[in-house]
Amino acid sequence: MRSDWSPPADWIRFKTIETHAAGEPLRIVVEGFPDLAGDTMLEKRRSAKRDFDGLRRALMWEPRGHADMYGCLPTEPVTPDGDIGVLFTHNEGFSTMCGHGVIALVKAGVECGLLAAPEDGRAIRLDTPAGRVEAWPCMRDERVDEVTFRNVPSFLLRGELPVEVPGLGLISCDIAFGGAFYAYVDAAQAGVDLKPESLNAIIDVARRISRAVSEEFPVIHPSGDPDLNFLYGTILVQMLEAPLRSRNVCVFADGEVDRSPTGTGVSGRAAIHWARGELALGQLLEVESLIGSSFQVRAAESVEVGGFAAVVPEVSGRAYITGRSEFFIDPQDPFGEGFLLR
Repeated sequence: MRSDWSPPADWIRFKTIETHAAGEPLRIVVEGFPDLAGDTMLEKRRSAKRDFDGLRRALMWEPRGHADMYGCLPTEPVTPDGDIGVLFTHNEGFSTMCGHGVIALVKAGVECGLLAAPEDGRAIRLDTPAGRVEAWPCMRDERVDEVTFRNVPSFLLRGELPVEVPGLGLISCDIAFGGAFYAYVDAAQAGVDLKPESLNAIIDVARRISRAVSEEFPVIHPSGDPDLNFLYGTILVQMLEAPLRSRNVCVFADGEVDRSPTGTGVSGRAAIHWARGELALGQLLEVESLIGSSFQVRAAESVEVGGFAAVVPEVSGRAYITGRSEFFIDPQDPFGEGFLLR
């Protein structure tokens, strides 16, 4: 290979740090993405959707990514005391919050120099579209061994909602918010076993549930911000040692499957169990993923959100750096903005 080769000046270039948290990828875009307009993270999210969705597809979709790719765009903070802003992205668009992404971003951010390691136990303050998130890296030999983050207030919006799902009949689901809204359904109700070999069946039933819930139940966040009023996905749950140990499989966006237990998803789980008196404040809930990785979550304190009793969840997990990448978009490439096959 020619050591002096460089792409032509008219090619778009990106640099990324590649990571995963509990098996779920996070591609951190550190160079090349245009600045996003807006004074809040929700406004920046609108800017990204409106002006740069082709770049999202290029970075998430094939041939640079895949159907289950996940990424984030670090930005300047939008609050006076914020350390960093972050916008999360996936195969369909831009998230409002992402727990595994916070864990991986803090891990890579501290170790690679994007973020200063906090001193004296101070939190790293992240501005997300869903609100302020605080994270604490646990350092060991100058490396981040584990990350704990305090999520936005999470709550049960509607418990035991009956929904008629094609091919499944009438099922009961809980609608909860943990940074995004999910429908939580017992896996046995959906007739699936939460094992890797059941992946196609899991995706199929979860997408049917999401469509049915979205058609039958208006999901409205009490903050009044319409950008939060959507069902992000369905989480199938299998209790292992009720209620303290269980398994989550989250199917979100365009049939994307989270390899991790889903940080926002376990936050919603904590809110559900706390609302039912099954989980005390401070009590740990361990949640496994489809591949056997795990997060721990506890309800740190109780608060109120627009008339709803809510909790502030604290989620802990591990992340790992897997590489650094440089990507190009040749303006003559007919697949420059990517494509998606399932």
